[in-house]
Amino acid sequence: MINKLEMFIAVAKEGHFGRAAESLGITQPTLSTGIKQLEEMLGVQLIFRGSRYGGLTPEGARALVWARRLVGDSRAFREEMRVSRHGLSGHLRLAVIPTALTWAARLSARFSDRHPRVRFTILSRTSSEILKMLENLEIDAGLSYLDNEPLGRVTTQPLYTERYMLVCHAESALALQAEVTWADIAGERLCLLTPDMQNRRIINQCFMEADVTPDALVEANSTVVLAAHVEEGGWVTVLPSDMARFLASGKRLAILPIAGGHLEHAVGLVAPYREPHTPVLDALLTEAARLAAA
Repeated sequence: MINKLEMFIAVAKEGHFGRAAESLGITQPTLSTGIKQLEEMLGVQLIFRGSRYGGLTPEGARALVWARRLVGDSRAFREEMRVSRHGLSGHLRLAVIPTALTWAARLSARFSDRHPRVRFTILSRTSSEILKMLENLEIDAGLSYLDNEPLGRVTTQPLYTERYMLVCHAESALALQAEVTWADIAGERLCLLTPDMQNRRIINQCFMEADVTPDALVEANSTVVLAAHVEEGGWVTVLPSDMARFLASGKRLAILPIAGGHLEHAVGLVAPYREPHTPVLDALLTEAARLAAA
């Protein structure tokens, strides 16, 4: 049944039988047969379908909640048995907001020192994408904001507090100042993260509280792109202090504190709410707590 539940989850996620089959590495007829067998086993129709996928039935929507829970528990069970036989090993999949990528590297490096047999895949994603990926069992954990938007039913471990800095070219007139205000920044050629990023929504709120409207002439979903524009000269950006220092290292960039009531937000590890966690995920949460206390 677990295999058929995974097929059902894939169809619900993709909203398309062909894409779901491709994501699972099986043929579409095999997928369709598996879904029909699952419906027969449960005695309900899970999916509206004619010539194409038509969405979940009410029973299907309820079944999806159970399917995610059962598949998650099954994976946790297999992981527990593998650890009892071979020790801590496996593969951790993390999705991380762009501004927290340096902390993701810090966490994975420390974790790997303690548990060298665990492999990592680290993806850059928006905060909303991270929650969807957790829900669909596509990742094991994420690094995201903990206090700015609803997270739902998850386990969290705070890592650090995000504080914001101006990044400008070292030869900019702004670089001669000890600090700047949000109003000072609004008059500059701004490059910022795209509006779908929670960081951008936070930055917009900071400007709004300073009663100014920013006009970002360049938007990107990569902090590297922002720093590269600033290095070319004539541009400024706003980044969390840790990411700003990392990107400015060895470059002709200046970092300035921003005066005024700017906001601070907690960032940390977000994992599915499940007890017990898999041994690998439990170890990751423990390592995150150590890193936060360091």
